[in-house]
Amino acid sequence: MRNKMNGEIRIGGGLKYEKIQCLVGRDHKPFIIAEMSGNHNQSLERALQIVEAAAKTGVAALKLQTYTADTMTIDAAQGEFYINDEKSLWQGNSLYKLYQQAATPYDWHEPIMKRCRELGMLCFSTPFDETAVDFLESLDVPCYKVASFENTHLPLIDKMARTGKPIIASTGMATLSVLDDLVNTVRNAGNEQLVLLKCTSTYPATPMDSNILTIPHMRDMFDVQVGLSDHTMGVGVALGAVALGATVVEKHFTLKRADGGVDSAFSMEPDEMSLLVSESEKVWQALGQVNYRPTANEKKSLQFRRSIYVVKDIRAGERFTNDNVRIIRPGLGLEPKHITRVMSSVSSLDLKRGHALRFEDLKTSR
Repeated sequence: MRNKMNGEIRIGGGLKYEKIQCLVGRDHKPFIIAEMSGNHNQSLERALQIVEAAAKTGVAALKLQTYTADTMTIDAAQGEFYINDEKSLWQGNSLYKLYQQAATPYDWHEPIMKRCRELGMLCFSTPFDETAVDFLESLDVPCYKVASFENTHLPLIDKMARTGKPIIASTGMATLSVLDDLVNTVRNAGNEQLVLLKCTSTYPATPMDSNILTIPHMRDMFDVQVGLSDHTMGVGVALGAVALGATVVEKHFTLKRADGGVDSAFSMEPDEMSLLVSESEKVWQALGQVNYRPTANEKKSLQFRRSIYVVKDIRAGERFTNDNVRIIRPGLGLEPKHITRVMSSVSSLDLKRGHALRFEDLKTSR
């Protein structure tokens, strides 16, 4: 449940995920999701290989998509049902044909989820219609994902929310009004376990279109956990998002981009995902808290600052000059800011070369 003190969300537990639980929040390392999507290329063997590879990278979860071509659209290949955009990765396909290629067969879900659990990894999915929610409930998924293209589908979001499980929603193309409707739909269903992911719904996306400064604004605007569903290449944008407070990062994942597939062109390979997992944790660790004091580990370095030292033997009553005192390392004497006072004083006693100057060594000059 959502903890009002820090917005923490627990994902996992229950019958199938009793031993696999992740806490999502600012006090916990980023929750990294590997999105399989259609990168299985219609091979269950490849899908399970992707599961194995994802687990080795250290991601917290693997995500599927749950739909059929018939639950997404109609079988038509003309007009708005045909992709006629030279810049699109899917140019020349009908929507129906594309979804046939990309869909994860329903009878694959259980073996994929079972293998994820065996490897200690959460597995959940994005349902694209209400029947898909019913199916996923039969598999006792630990949470639900709302796709950017479905973030206006309030009946579907309401059904997901009423399961009582955490909802992770991508915000691609959404206005503030759309997000307000989404958030209210989840909360009106009695569900406070919501994460909003900043998302740019282009494939691939560019850093210039990512606008990740929206992440902390969205967190404060809606009082929710926030993150990034990232379609850019590389890890830079995702790491920037973590620095801005993202607690969840989702990236598409494949074995090799060269293997092809509907989403392979903007998917991460295993080495890249491993890098994201390790580097995002470092960014999270580096955030720390507002601090203007030496850390415990810095204190031993204070001695290597500069301070005021006697560099030539001085007799009692002798004036301090540039010839007999200097600002040098280490930092065990008076701080450099006191040099003017020193230069207007005489020594109160005999001082040897290498002595760290103290206030008691100073006597006002007459």
